[in-house]
Amino acid sequence: MSISADLRRFRQLTEGRVVILGRKTLETFPGGRPLKNRTNIILTTNPDFHAVGAVAIHSEQALFELLRQYPRESLCVIGGASVYRLLLPYCDTARVTKTLTTVPADAFFPDLDAMESWRVCAQSEIFEENGLRFRYDDYVNLTPRSF
Repeated sequence: MSISADLRRFRQLTEGRVVILGRKTLETFPGGRPLKNRTNIILTTNPDFHAVGAVAIHSEQALFELLRQYPRESLCVIGGASVYRLLLPYCDTARVTKTLTTVPADAFFPDLDAMESWRVCAQSEIFEENGLRFRYDDYVNLTPRSF
């Protein structure tokens, strides 16, 4: 289930930037293709994986070497779960859409409210679309790691 307002916000936040994602997340995109108007970096353990219009990276070390070449503020980590687990400690900020309506799900973004190093720095009003209530929470990482 998607929220069109959230998809528009995602596009606005990521266009012209570097997005870092896993191969499985890429497969959820229309046609399994990289996002337009962004530099797509795909982290995968499959050494034979290549995607037209994206950079495939096959190790954490290679990923960190590549990320050091970009301004930190241009980087956007967009999933999935293993990429979030790996890179969240290196993020300065997180822009999270919180659904306030219970929906079936099999994957969840980490609970930043339960993490000592993360603090909410901004919170939107509550919106509703197609029966789903949601809001946007912005977080700051008090102790981000360096690449």
